[in-house]
Amino acid sequence: MSGFEGSFLGASDKISPQAIMECKICWTPYDPAEGDDYRQVEPGTAFVDLPADWSCPNCSAPKEQFMVLEDPGAQSVAEAARIDEATARLVADFREIWHAKMRDVPMVNKLLSVEAVGFRMVEGRPLGVLISPWFMNLIQLPAEDEDWSGLEAGAKELISFPSGDYEFIHNTREMTGGYKACSLFSPMGDFNSQMQAQEVARAVMVALFDEANRAESDRAADIRAAREADLTPEAEDDAPLLPETPSRRAVITGGMAEAG
Repeated sequence: MSGFEGSFLGASDKISPQAIMECKICWTPYDPAEGDDYRQVEPGTAFVDLPADWSCPNCSAPKEQFMVLEDPGAQSVAEAARIDEATARLVADFREIWHAKMRDVPMVNKLLSVEAVGFRMVEGRPLGVLISPWFMNLIQLPAEDEDWSGLEAGAKELISFPSGDYEFIHNTREMTGGYKACSLFSPMGDFNSQMQAQEVARAVMVALFDEANRAESDRAADIRAAREADLTPEAEDDAPLLPETPSRRAVITGGMAEAG
């Protein structure tokens, strides 16, 4: 809680760092782009980051008397909240699977844990990577006004991104509801730590939106070779690291995931 009364009952997570606030006593604005020369507050300081004893430079009203005048970053804050809510359900679902069914299965990598990484809004739908001890999947969740509870489990769908078309499998879970998944890795035995899995997941999200990966090019080969080297400590000199014609999935994972 930031303590300002005029908007959202003072909930600081409802406003962005770009929010322009206004004193409701004298209507003096606080613009983070300008800061406050009177109190030597540097430009770029968000309202919620102002000192607790900061007050209106015109009438000395405390921070609690300020309200939102305009917020250019309001949409990004709302999207972040939507993503946090949706991914929390997704992670809870797969943590339940881990504890109930998977933790004693020999194929699992117990160095890893269930985590949602790199989720962002793409055409109104949360999209990102789900890491677990037994798989890494690209996951698409429904938009706020969409109901995917009727998805047929196992049905396949091609979804297009700047780097190409990818096959997603439909599924539903109790907490998550309907979702679509594109397999990246399974099993996960080649990963040595959660941090390494996170780095690969973030690299996938970058490569997915890179149009240079759509066509086979030297750049795509470089990406694949680099990812392969990250996960392969040793390789025979005459052993090819990658298939001659890699799949779309192989491109965005840098060639580490074999084509399904």
